[in-house]
Amino acid sequence: MVTPLPPTRRSDRGTATTQLVLVVPALLLIALLVVQFALVWHARHIAQYAAQRALAAARAQHGTAADGRTQAQRSLAALGGRILTTPSVTAERTAAQTTVRVKGTVMRVFPVPGLALHACGTASGPTERITTPSAGRP
Repeated sequence: MVTPLPPTRRSDRGTATTQLVLVVPALLLIALLVVQFALVWHARHIAQYAAQRALAAARAQHGTAADGRTQAQRSLAALGGRILTTPSVTAERTAAQTTVRVKGTVMRVFPVPGLALHACGTASGPTERITTPSAGRP
C-alpha cells in the first residue's frame, strides 16, 4: 500500500524582494524615457519660438539676416540655455522671402552612449517692403 506524502508548504519569503528587484528598474527606465521625450518636445517648441522671433526681426523692412540671428540667440539664451545645447541659427533673406532655421542638440537624461537627440524649428515668410499701387488702380 502506498502512503501519500504529506503536503509540503512553500514559503513566500523573499517574493516581495524579488518582485521589487525586477519591477523598480523597469519603472525607472520608463520614467527616464518619458522625461527624455518630454525634453525633446519642449526643445522643439523652444527652437520654433526662437525661429519665429528671428523671422520677425529679419523680415522687417530695414531688418537683416544678422538681426534675425541675433534675435534667435537672445531667445535661445532666455529660454533654452540648458535644454537646447549647441544651437545653430541660419537666416536667409531675399527681396521676396525670409527663412530662419534653428537647430540644436537636446539635453540627455537617459544615459545611453551615442544617443544624440536633435530639435529644430523653421520659420519662413515674405520679406516686408513698401510697394506702390500699380498704374490704373485707384
